[in-house]
Amino acid sequence: MAKIRISGICNDSIVDGPGLRLTLFTQGCPHHCLGCHNPQTHDFKGGTKVSVKEVFKQIKENPLLSGVTLSGGEPFMQAKTLLPLVKKIKSDLGLEIAAYSGFTFEQLISGKIKYAKELLEQIDILIDGRFVLAQKSLNLKFKGSKNQRTLDVPASLAKNQAVLSKDKRWI
Repeated sequence: MAKIRISGICNDSIVDGPGLRLTLFTQGCPHHCLGCHNPQTHDFKGGTKVSVKEVFKQIKENPLLSGVTLSGGEPFMQAKTLLPLVKKIKSDLGLEIAAYSGFTFEQLISGKIKYAKELLEQIDILIDGRFVLAQKSLNLKFKGSKNQRTLDVPASLAKNQAVLSKDKRWI
């Protein structure tokens, strides 16, 4: 069984999306954004390996969750391994899935990042774009810098272009 390399799990996050969420911090990131909030997640050989089954069990055991957030590191660098987990969360628990990515939506659907589009097809909300320290703002809801977008992924995929979310919980 494939294992996800993670930096950690926050079982009761209120800062990675609306409501009570489980946030999965993936390990490994190619972006190395200046001022990154999670620089300990950059090393692709760091962190711990956990099975999809272990992570799903932890999510299932928390009946108060309103969603799951994939953060990092860069979740899309492990898209193939995350895909079965996210599919199971959607089909068995019906929870909202959000993801943070330093890649843009356009990069993720380009086909250059293996399994990125397949993972996107399971995600509801995407915060895309690298963190830019010069554009940092503490006034943004669930984002770190002004260049980042909060996207409605199903609408974006349907139009094959980025569509900003209109969900007031996220913006």
